[in-house]
Amino acid sequence: MLFMNIYTWEPGQRNELVKRRMEKGISLADGVKKVGEWTDIGGGRAFLLMETTDPKAGMTSSTMWSDLMKMEIVPLIETSEIFKNEGKSKGAGK
Repeated sequence: MLFMNIYTWEPGQRNELVKRRMEKGISLADGVKKVGEWTDIGGGRAFLLMETTDPKAGMTSSTMWSDLMKMEIVPLIETSEIFKNEGKSKGAGK
């Protein structure tokens, strides 16, 4: 399963974030793979796309940052899967 982590921080937290990232890296839990990572060029926000079969491992991977920034963790599904399932549910009542 894919998870998009959206991290938001205040300007005053930037230096500590950079320091921790340089020292510890991303620190993903076992079973979690980084698919991609992006940073808002305006600052204050970053995005991490992760893949894992264990949602708890995905959540654990984000906790080391919770003292410095807000996190939004969004589970994702391929759009084609939504349409596949939508077609099945509409046909089920016929």
